[in-house]
Amino acid sequence: VILRVRSCSARAKGLLQHTEHRHVGREGSRRSDMTSRPAPLPRATPWRSLPCPRAELRLDLVLSGGQTFRWSETNPGYWTGVLAGRVWTLTQSEEQLWYTLHEEEKDEDRREEESLSEPPLKKGRKQLQPETSRAVGTSGRPGGEHIWGADGLDPSQILQDYFQLHVNLSALYQGWSYTDAHFRNIAVKFPGVRVLRQDPVECLFSFICTSNNHLSRITNMIQHLCQAFGRRLCQLDTKTYHAFPSLQAMAEAGAEVRLRELGFGYRARFVSESARAVLKTLGGAAGLQHLRTVSYEQARHALCTLPGVGAKVADCVCLMALDKAEAVPVDTHIWQVAKRYYGQELGMGARSVTERVHREIGNFFRSLWGPYAGWAQAVSNKHES
Repeated sequence: VILRVRSCSARAKGLLQHTEHRHVGREGSRRSDMTSRPAPLPRATPWRSLPCPRAELRLDLVLSGGQTFRWSETNPGYWTGVLAGRVWTLTQSEEQLWYTLHEEEKDEDRREEESLSEPPLKKGRKQLQPETSRAVGTSGRPGGEHIWGADGLDPSQILQDYFQLHVNLSALYQGWSYTDAHFRNIAVKFPGVRVLRQDPVECLFSFICTSNNHLSRITNMIQHLCQAFGRRLCQLDTKTYHAFPSLQAMAEAGAEVRLRELGFGYRARFVSESARAVLKTLGGAAGLQHLRTVSYEQARHALCTLPGVGAKVADCVCLMALDKAEAVPVDTHIWQVAKRYYGQELGMGARSVTERVHREIGNFFRSLWGPYAGWAQAVSNKHES
């Protein structure tokens, strides 16, 4: 696939030269896109933006598709969630990804938050024009204080890393469409589907909760987990937002009992025991981060030693948190897709998705889609969902 993607570069260059003739006409629309800024929100930073066309990212397809469970559409086209220990609201226009960060509560403010906060995104609110960021990626608190995220990254860098905007998604789509007729048919319906680069701890424990579960219940479970063990960040309208819990919080005595009270069932044991195992055998959060630097097979093997982590959960974490773009999470549904659209009699003789079936199907799609096979599967999943 990579060779074919590269072979399309000459074609892409020709398209670029063609579009340069229309550059002047499009410049006006870009300027209009830049000035069509969202209305400011109370107790939030001024809106900033990143250049990001919809063909490269569709928030509605990515944030609601089962990769992450921490975002909700709080108003049509506006998505609010927690990332890097802060509460964000995102929206997009044709060419720009817009973002604002909500002010974190101070301890003394928390009891008064409901009376102090205005509902966000009130209809009919006059649209004011925030100042344009003087430096890409900087964002100011009211009063001019700069906001910095985890690992010293500014908000712009956090979003670029989270959405992996360095990856040329359009070129990947073109390569997959060239080699796969079925993908070509669905690509036009689902543009802009990217794989997120999530925090490994959050991704791992979120997907431990997905076994034998459905999306709305998983989302509620993650919310309860964060409310019970995570630091409170702020309240918007009637909803409170919390940071994802630390490994230490999930491993503490009594965590399993508390999770069972919250309706986690048998997953309560997996969460608490896996938190202890990561701390004891993998080196904690830093150890999970280190799995980004090892091979896919090594990372997958390490994850499968944890309670409640099977092949599919391990592959989800490898793909969405550990930089293993070749990882293809396989379940019965994906097995049926391989048979229906590709005529593959993979896993013959098996009645369930065994390790052999998982390996055969994963290898088939890696041979078809190449080193970004997991990304292609994310698009295919949208068609089947």
